[in-house]
Order: sequence, then structure tokens, then C-alpha cells
Amino acid sequence: MMHYTVEDRFLRYVRIDTQADPMSDSFPSSLKQKDLTHLILNEMEEMGIRAHTNDAGYVYARIPSNTEKKVPRVFFCAHLDTAPDCSGTDVKPLVHRNYQGQDIVLPDDPSQVISPSKYPELHNKKGNDIVTASGLTLLGSDDKSGVAIIMDAFWQFVNNPDLLHGEVILLFTTDEEVGKGTAKVDLGLLGADFGYTLDSGDLGCFESENLSADALSLEIHGVSAHPGYAKGKMENSIKIAAAIIDALPKLTLCPEMTEGKEGFLHPNKITGGLEKTTVDFILRDFETEKLKEYADLIEQITQTVLLQYPGSSYSIKTRKQYRNMKDVLDKHPKVVQYALDAMKNLNIPVKHSSIRGGTDGATLSHMGVPCPNLFAGEQAIHSKHEWVSVQDMQRAVDTIIEICRLVATDETV
Repeated sequence: MMHYTVEDRFLRYVRIDTQADPMSDSFPSSLKQKDLTHLILNEMEEMGIRAHTNDAGYVYARIPSNTEKKVPRVFFCAHLDTAPDCSGTDVKPLVHRNYQGQDIVLPDDPSQVISPSKYPELHNKKGNDIVTASGLTLLGSDDKSGVAIIMDAFWQFVNNPDLLHGEVILLFTTDEEVGKGTAKVDLGLLGADFGYTLDSGDLGCFESENLSADALSLEIHGVSAHPGYAKGKMENSIKIAAAIIDALPKLTLCPEMTEGKEGFLHPNKITGGLEKTTVDFILRDFETEKLKEYADLIEQITQTVLLQYPGSSYSIKTRKQYRNMKDVLDKHPKVVQYALDAMKNLNIPVKHSSIRGGTDGATLSHMGVPCPNLFAGEQAIHSKHEWVSVQDMQRAVDTIIEICRLVATDETV
């Protein structure tokens, strides 16, 4: 029977505050993220594994192959930081042993209740050990579950030399939660053929596609005049921007009315004054070519509104953010198949899902290393209700080990 270390590691890691700072321009955005980097490096040294870091606090490590056959080099990736949405200071993890389906009342704020009625996945966790925070903070399962899972998998490889694997590589990043998770990745140092992020939800969740994304900035130039003498002269850029926003689709193509594979355009920031107003949009769709359609729609609406304001003008700038990993993974079906076969062999029902957002795996895929997303057990992320099953994390450790075995024994490579 396998001895797992993932629970103990997870309970250690979540106590370290690694909250990212979206207002910072430094790498990492908060220096305290490196506190976990240093702990990881120490644990790697204790395991006899050579590891490296960089100024941004990333961790790189590798275990040599134990098979004479030349096989692909596989990496596993997680991020050390936690989200800025909810406090990550003084996290007090609680383990609810042998959970039996009851509401979980968090003791430091009894108004915070984790209930199966709100989180139906709990119905499937009877008998599991559930980890929560105490009611005042997030837990940090996103993505310290992934960190603990990968660290345990490396521990298993070191302590069980009969586990067959090729070269296995670890990558931990910082600042994923503020959109900079791969900004300092060195592909030469990574030295992998493909990999998997451990940053998904319930047992068996597997994601091989995500929304493609562009940012769009619409700048409106109005006509300024003294408000006491403005009749027939003033064209208020704030009102023009408001008219454009009001003319956007209200029942389709907006986040609050879409789900699944539906895309959207979303005004998420507006700044300005009488003479100039800027509206920032995010454009999202699983079909990358639709992003241009959304940009064109915004421009058409702008042109129509401006017919009423002959002295005003506009400019539009779009910026590429990230792209659907499926565009890459479709060309590397084996990377997906290894994960699906691993879960099948372990009797883990696969839950295919699509990420309605970005992921480090998407960016890494388009950097040249195909990288879908595996389950890490994360639930109710970015909130005080965040929770995770210890047994789900253990099954993720099993999945990493089985993927590596499949790669090492693949007769077609």
C-alpha cells in the first residue's frame, strides 16, 4: 500500500502566505511567494533532488530516467501563488476526517458554511478527509494542491525505484493568479517535450481547451466646451461611451448570459472625462477567429453611435492575450491520450471540461510544449469556502505516476 505525503505537504504549504499582488510590476509581484520557493528547495534537497530557482521564484527540478529506452521528457507544473480575491494571511487549515455529508461550519466565522446543497460534489466525498480553511481566509488549494501533488509524486519516484519512468521534470511558477505565470519560463532550462498543469477541479477533471483571449481598448475623442455655453458645441465623450456600452448585446455575448462554449465581449474598465474616455474590453471565445468578429462588432456599434456626434472620433487597439490550447493539442493527440488512459487504468471517471478563462498550460502549449490541465481536487476556489479532498489529491499523485509509466512503456515512441 502506497504511503502518501501529499496531505502533510499541503497542510504545510497553505500556511505560507503567497498571495499575488495585481498592482505590482515586480517579479514576483509579492516577495512572500519566495517563502514557499525556499521551503520547496529545502524539501527537494532533503529528497536528494537537484533544483534551481530564478529571480521570480520559479522552481525547476528533474528526476533522471530509470529506463534504458529513450522516451519523451514529461513535466508537471503548478503555481505557488494564491489569488488576490480573498485573504491568504494566517491560513488555518482544518482536516474534517471521515466526512459524512454534513454541513461544515467554519469555526472562526460560523456564518461561513460549506454545504452539500451549495457544493453538490460533497455528496461524492463521504468517507473522505476534507480540508478547509477556518472561515477568515481562502485555503490556497488553488494551486497548493497541485504543488503538494507533484512534490508527493517526486517523493514516490525517489523512494520507490521500481516505479518506471523516463525523465520527469517539475516546474513551479509564481504570479499565475495575476496573469504572469509563464512570463519568466526558460524553455531551455525546462527541457521537456510536453507536460501537464495540476490546476483543475474535482476528481477526474481534465481540460484540453480554453478560451482564446484578446484585450481591446476603445478610445473616444469628444468635443470640449464650457458647460455654460455648450449648446450645439459639446460632444461629451463620457455620454458617447455610455451609449456604446448600452448598445452592446444584452442577451448574448456577455459573461452574465453565456456558459459552456459560448464566447463573449466584456467591457471591464472605463476611464476618462469630457474630452476623452477609454473603455477597455476583454474578448473571449473558444474559436480564435471569432475574436475579430467581436472587435468588428464593437467598431460597428461605435461608428453607428458616432453618427450622432459629427465632431467626435475614436480609435481602437487590440492586444493578443492567450490562445486556446486545443489549437496545439489537436496536433499532439498522444499527450491527451496518456492522461485519459492513465485515469482509465486507475478507474477514475474522466470529466471533460473546458476552461472559461486562461491557464499556464495554454501559454506553455503555444510556447512549444503541449500542456493540458489535470485535476488537483480544487473546489470553491478564491473564496473562504475553498475545500479539497485528501483522497482526490492522492488519486492525482497516482495519475502522475501512471502517466509516467505509460510514457516509459509506450512501444510506439
